[in-house]
Amino acid sequence: MLTIVLLLNQRMRVGVKKVVMGLRNRDFPRWHILGGLLGGTFVGVQASVVPLIGVALFTVAVVAGQSSNALLVDRIGLGPSGITAISPIRVVASVLAVGGVIVAVSNRLSVDVSWVPVLLSFLVGALIAIQQAINGRIGITAGNAFSSTWFNFIFGTSALLVASFTQVFWGDMQVSTLPSNSWWVYTGGIVGVVYIAMSVWVVPKVGVLIFVLISVSGQLTGALFLDLLMPTSGTVITPTLFIGIGLTFLAVALSVSPRLLASRR
Repeated sequence: MLTIVLLLNQRMRVGVKKVVMGLRNRDFPRWHILGGLLGGTFVGVQASVVPLIGVALFTVAVVAGQSSNALLVDRIGLGPSGITAISPIRVVASVLAVGGVIVAVSNRLSVDVSWVPVLLSFLVGALIAIQQAINGRIGITAGNAFSSTWFNFIFGTSALLVASFTQVFWGDMQVSTLPSNSWWVYTGGIVGVVYIAMSVWVVPKVGVLIFVLISVSGQLTGALFLDLLMPTSGTVITPTLFIGIGLTFLAVALSVSPRLLASRR
């Protein structure tokens, strides 16, 4: 779908040409173009790990990996927003975000799991923080968020296809029929495109950590609305969900407070 949009949109095509020229001129480290491989790794690990540890624990581990590595990514200046020192406020905000997610999903957590997939989930969360930083740099070169997103999905999809074919022909993966009675499950790709494009556009403006915290609070809020509007048979809305969302919003407020204070001076 994104390739069709590319063919129809001149600004996207111009952005892609700028990235290609940037690669030739070494305007950025060439490995930055491979951010999609990190996203593809995340999707592959998610599909493998969630059946083992559940969505709740997977989410906690990923957010912990994202927020902790976002501190380091901003500190070394990997993203386009430059170097941001690790301050006590940023550390507290990061811890609050992880704590908020833990509180929000506490009624769904299980301790009877292997910690290997939990560690793997933490690591792919850390990789996503790197992906968001380098995607932001590619977006600056392209001058168009969707041009950077196109490169991201090209490499990510290619990696997933190679992994899938390898598992089908040499592993134990079985090809099954796609569901036909739930059309909405096929909108995930569109949501992914919008999310990556938003990260490309926002990260250069606020940095990786703040974007991670905002997206985490948005995910929990979205989960609450889904539970309210489309509850399933096992849906239970508890006060801890509201408390967790409140903690993540507090984390966002703390993380952006230094910028707000600086802008008023």
